[in-house]
Amino acid sequence: MSAGTIRKAKELAKNGVVEIEDDLYQVRSSSDPSKSYFVTSDSCDCQGFKNFYKFHHGKSLKANCSHLEAVKIFKQIKENLNGKK
Repeated sequence: MSAGTIRKAKELAKNGVVEIEDDLYQVRSSSDPSKSYFVTSDSCDCQGFKNFYKFHHGKSLKANCSHLEAVKIFKQIKENLNGKK
């Protein structure tokens, strides 16, 4: 994963992730504030995630995008905060 993707994910995790229900999140686009994507723990409906599968399917690579990574970071932050209570 590129440094740019990780940087975007960290920013999105701070203020761009909304938990809708268990394992369903809405994550805003980092490039277009009017867009957002639905993300689970292993999928995202953004074009980047779809393109990853299109070009890398069958190569033993796990698809990822900044939105999916943002959810992972968001969940870690939430777990850390809940653990401190």
